[in-house]
Amino acid sequence: MAEPKKPDTAAENLSYEAAREELVEVVRRLEQGGSTLEESLALWERGEQLARVCQQWLDGARKKLDAALDPDQ
Repeated sequence: MAEPKKPDTAAENLSYEAAREELVEVVRRLEQGGSTLEESLALWERGEQLARVCQQWLDGARKKLDAALDPDQ
């Protein structure tokens, strides 16, 4: 089994789409199984980072939408 791909970019610098795409791949690899415990833990940790990045993007979009819908803010 190949080692987990080392990210070229810090998770915080990824666009929503890039973070989500990588997160989908991490989940696919975890579900596939066959990784060592160490590999699985590294994938899990990367998935947690990516999920946080996606949530930050979504929270930011929600904030902008709320501000646009309520001009009194």
